[in-house]
Amino acid sequence: MKCMTGKIPLCIDLDGTLLRSDMLLESGLAFLRQYPLGVIKPFQWLHESKVKLKEELARATEIDVTVLPYDPAVLELIENARGEGREIVLATASHEILANRIAKHLQLFDKVLATNASRNLSAQSKCDLLVEHYGRGGFDYAGNSSDDICIWTAARRAYVVNPQAGVLIAARRKGNVEAVMDSGRAGIRVWFKALRIHQWLKNLLIFVPLLAAHQFDQSSLLLQGILAFVFFGLCASSVYIFNDLLDLEDDRHHSTKHARPFASGALSIKAGLLVFPALLVVAFTGAALFLPWKFVAALALYYFITLTYSLWLKQLMTIDVITLATLYTMRIIAGTAAFNLSPTFWLLAFSMFVFLSLALVKRYAELNAARSSGETEKTRGRGYFPSDLEMVASLGASSGYLSVMVLALYIHDQETTGMYTEPRLIWLACPLLLFWITRIWMLTHRGVMDDDPVVFAIRDRVSLMVGVLFGMVFWIAA
Repeated sequence: MKCMTGKIPLCIDLDGTLLRSDMLLESGLAFLRQYPLGVIKPFQWLHESKVKLKEELARATEIDVTVLPYDPAVLELIENARGEGREIVLATASHEILANRIAKHLQLFDKVLATNASRNLSAQSKCDLLVEHYGRGGFDYAGNSSDDICIWTAARRAYVVNPQAGVLIAARRKGNVEAVMDSGRAGIRVWFKALRIHQWLKNLLIFVPLLAAHQFDQSSLLLQGILAFVFFGLCASSVYIFNDLLDLEDDRHHSTKHARPFASGALSIKAGLLVFPALLVVAFTGAALFLPWKFVAALALYYFITLTYSLWLKQLMTIDVITLATLYTMRIIAGTAAFNLSPTFWLLAFSMFVFLSLALVKRYAELNAARSSGETEKTRGRGYFPSDLEMVASLGASSGYLSVMVLALYIHDQETTGMYTEPRLIWLACPLLLFWITRIWMLTHRGVMDDDPVVFAIRDRVSLMVGVLFGMVFWIAA
C-alpha cells in the first residue's frame, strides 16, 4: 500500500525513542503507587497475556502525558518531516489507549498504530503491519532497541535513537542508517545524583551515640561505625531510587525535582528497577555478615518505615513529618545497635524534636514555593494546602525550641554531670542551637531555604561554623 501523498512516511517508535521512558513501566509504577495492596494484579494479567497486562494498566492509571520526557531530537526530526509534507506515524508496542493520549497531546501524528486487544505490536508484529501498510522499503523508521532491527531491515531508512547496547552495530549492518541521535550514556555523576550520595552525610548520625558515650577513641568501634555508615547508605540509596520511581509524575510537576534522573529520562526506569533491589541485597547481606543482629533489625525497620512512607504515609498530613523525624532518629538508633550501646532518653527526645522541626522546614519550603506561584489547591502528593503555611511555621519553630529545652534539661541530669568534668559549660550549646534554629526558620520564611534543610546546612558556612562551635563546647566540657 503506497502513501497517498507520494512521499515516504516517517514512522516513530514511542518507548525509548520519542519518549525517554517506557509506558509499560510507567503505568506499572503508577498502578503500584495508586493500589499498593493490589501488587499481585499485574502478575495475574501478565499470566493471561502481555496484551492483557498493557490494557488493564492503561485503563487503571491516569498518566499525565503533558509532562512525560519527550526526546527533543526526535521532536525536531518529526517537525522537519512534517515541514516536507510527509505522513507521520506513531508505531508503538504501548497500548493504544496511552498512544492515543500522547498523539492527542503532541498533535504531530497523522496515524497511530499501537497494541490493541487483537495484537501486541512489537518487533516482527510491528514490522509486518508497517510492511502491510506501506510495503517493504516504503517507510522510514526511528527506533532504539533490538526489537527494531527487523523493522529497520524492512525500512528504506533507519533512524537510531539512543540505542541499547549492541543495537547500533546491528543496525549499521543493514546499510540504511540515515542518522544516529544519541544523547549519551548516563555518567557517574548522574548515578551519584540518583543515589543521592550527598544525602549520606545524614548517616553520620550513626556516630552520635558513640560520641555521646565518650567512646570515639576505640578503633574497633570506629570500624563498626564505618561499616554501619556504608551499609545504611546503600539501603538509603535503594530507598531514594524506589521513591523517585514512584514519584515520577509528581516530580515532573515540581519546579526543581523535574530534573531528577528518572523523572527527566536521564536514567531509564528499567535501570532503576534493577539497581534498587541490588543495593538492598548488598546492604543487608553486608550488615548480617559484619554487624550485630540488632543493627540488621534497625535497618529492616528503617526500610519498612521508608517503604510505607513512599507508598502511603507521605500523603498524610502531620504523619508525614513525624515519619521523617522518626527516620532521622532511626539513624541514631541504628548507631546504638551497631556499637552495642543503649539509646538514652535525652538523645532520642532531642533528636525527635529537632528533626521534626527540620521536616516542617522542608514542608514549609514546598508550600511557600506553591503559594508564590499562585497555587491554592492541595500540593501534589502531599496532604497540605498553601494556606497551611503559617501553622506549619508555628509548629516547626516550636518543635525546634523544644529541642533546646531538652538539651537544657539534659545538662542537669545526674548521669550527665558524671560524664563531664565541666557540665555547666554545655549551657553554651543552648544559645548556639537557639541561634541556628531561629536563623533556619527566618531564612525559610524569606524563601531562601532549599527544600532539604540538611543539604542547605551542609552548604551553609554559618551552619557549619555553628556546628563546629557546638562540638567544641561538648569537647571542652568533657
